[in-house]
Amino acid sequence: MAKKSRLAKAKHRARVAKAAQEGRSQQLGPLPAEIQSPTTISPKAQDFTGRYQYVIPEVKRIGIIAGAIILVIIILSFVLG
Repeated sequence: MAKKSRLAKAKHRARVAKAAQEGRSQQLGPLPAEIQSPTTISPKAQDFTGRYQYVIPEVKRIGIIAGAIILVIIILSFVLG
């Protein structure tokens, strides 16, 4: 069976958003707690800077090596070509 087209999906999303907004406009009070955005940071968020401190020097090293190889290829193309 074929998938829904992008246009059909967009129409469905627009209908759902419109219905949700109409439902909210009828509500006069504040949003429920489960809809409001949380103000605390989840405990799953971690600081990876200490764990991956070797990555930046290695990326620099890889860039230098790649640049040198490209430079050698350009020089060889002039010498041999």
